[in-house]
Amino acid sequence: MQRSAIRIIGIDPGLRNTGWGVIEAEGSRLSFVACGTLHSDAALSLAERLRQLHEGLALVLAAHAPHEAAVEETFVNRDPQSALKLGQARGIALLAPTLIGVSVAEYAANLVKKTVVGAGHAEKAQVAMMVRVLLPKCDAKSADAADALAVAICHAQHRGARALAAKVSARIAG
Repeated sequence: MQRSAIRIIGIDPGLRNTGWGVIEAEGSRLSFVACGTLHSDAALSLAERLRQLHEGLALVLAAHAPHEAAVEETFVNRDPQSALKLGQARGIALLAPTLIGVSVAEYAANLVKKTVVGAGHAEKAQVAMMVRVLLPKCDAKSADAADALAVAICHAQHRGARALAAKVSARIAG
């Protein structure tokens, strides 16, 4: 049986900086495709900044044609205004792939860290180092891009279990 590679985009949402990373998973083999960071202009209105993020993600999605997407869940901090803005950026990260028919999975930050590093409370530097170990050709130039690649790696590791759970749920419902 020949397996084909699944192209996965990981997205680490943020209003200032949204990281993205694309990998291919073929069985348990992972390979680096591309990564980067989208920036919004702080001088613009919130609506314009969200538009910038959406347009940037749309271009990345068109350029790399992922089969599946994974987005990191929002870490709720103490500042309600910051949490609300981050939530809106996260909405863009969920919407952009969905608009082109790409399914989106969501993962808690602790699960991403535990999957990639082995510890749920790992530091950003540890995550970036393990991403480089798992994806030797990786050229992540920012923590946001490394985090996005970690989200994609997490999805690659957990996607089989998610698919099985969906099949079981469909069978029970049907």
